[in-house]
Amino acid sequence: MKMNVIKVQDLKLLERRLPLFPWFVGQFIQHKLVDHSPSTLLEYSRDFESFFRWLIQEGLTSSPSPELVDIQDLEKLTVENIDTFKLHLQLRTQNSITTRERKLASLKSLFHYLSQIAEDDDHYPLMKRNVMAKLKSRRMADSQLIASRLQGKILDDDEEIAAFCSFVERDYVARISDNPQALHYYHMNRIRDTAIITLILSSGMRVSEVVNLDLHDIDITKKMAHIYRKGSTDPDSKQSVFFTENGRKALLDYLPIRSNLYPHHRTEKALFLAVSRGSGQAGRMSKRAIQQMVNKYASAFGKPMLTVHKLRHSFATSYYLKNDIYKTQRQLGHASMDTTEIYAQLTDKTMETAINRL
Repeated sequence: MKMNVIKVQDLKLLERRLPLFPWFVGQFIQHKLVDHSPSTLLEYSRDFESFFRWLIQEGLTSSPSPELVDIQDLEKLTVENIDTFKLHLQLRTQNSITTRERKLASLKSLFHYLSQIAEDDDHYPLMKRNVMAKLKSRRMADSQLIASRLQGKILDDDEEIAAFCSFVERDYVARISDNPQALHYYHMNRIRDTAIITLILSSGMRVSEVVNLDLHDIDITKKMAHIYRKGSTDPDSKQSVFFTENGRKALLDYLPIRSNLYPHHRTEKALFLAVSRGSGQAGRMSKRAIQQMVNKYASAFGKPMLTVHKLRHSFATSYYLKNDIYKTQRQLGHASMDTTEIYAQLTDKTMETAINRL
C-alpha cells in the first residue's frame, strides 16, 4: 500500500533532526511515534530546539549547543524561568497566543515523559523535578476565543471567496506589471495556483491533504477526492471528500496543461507539481511551497493574515451557513465536535456582517 507522502517526508526529516537534540529527546520522540504523527513530532522538535537555544542564551545551561543540554539543567528550572520564557515567546510578534500555548504544551509533554514515564537503569524517573507541572495552561478548545481570533483574518463570505479566486486567476497580474521575473512565474503557474486555492476553498482540505493528492485520487465526474485524513483511526487508508463545481472547473483547467508546463518523470503521479530551481524535472509540490504561494497572493489581495490554513477556515464558515454541524464535521474530518463549534461562532459574526451591509 502506498503510504502518506507527507508522513514519509516528515519522518525522514524528523530522523535527520534527531542528532540536534540530547539523547532523552530522541527517546521521547521514539516513545511518541506510536501514537503521534511524524508531522506533529516534527513541530515538537522545532519547539524543543527554540527552547534549548533560549536556555543557552539565558545562561540556564552550561552546554554550548542544544544536543548537549543535560536533564539536570531542566530539573533546576524555576517557575520564574518559565515565566521569562513565556514572556520571550510573547514578545516575538509572529507567535500568536495559540502558537505560544502549543509550544508550552510541547514542553509539558516532554517534561511529563521524563518525570512520569521514562526510567533509568534503577527504575527511577529520569527527571526528579518537573517545573512544567506547576503551570496552568489556557484552555485552547474554547471555540468562542478561537473564533474571535480568526475574525477578520479569513474570507468572510462566498462573495469574498469568489473575489480572492478571481484575484489569483486574473487580477494579481496588475500588482506585478513592472516585475518581468514575477510576471514570468505568474503566467507559468497561474492556472496551477488557481486550482490549488480553489480546491481548498471548495472542499476545506488541509494543505497536507492537498500535497498528498495523486492524479488517480481525483474523480472529476463525482467531484470527489480520495485523501489521507489527519487524525483518522487508519492514517494509511484514504477517505473520500467532496469539492464544489468551482473546484471541478479549476481542476479541468489545470489537468490538460499539467504535463506540458511541468515536465516530470513518467513515474511521477503527484497531482500538483513544481519545478525546483536548478532542477530540470518537476516533482510533487511541497507544503511549504503552497504556504508561501498563498501568503504571496493574500498579501497582494490586502489580507496578509490569510494563510493556507485560514482558507480551510473560510470554506468551513461558508459551508456551515448552508449545512448543519454534523455535515460540517464530516466534510472537514474533525475527530471532535468541539473543533467544529468554532464555525458556529464564526457564522454568527458572518451573518451579523451581512445584515450590517444590507
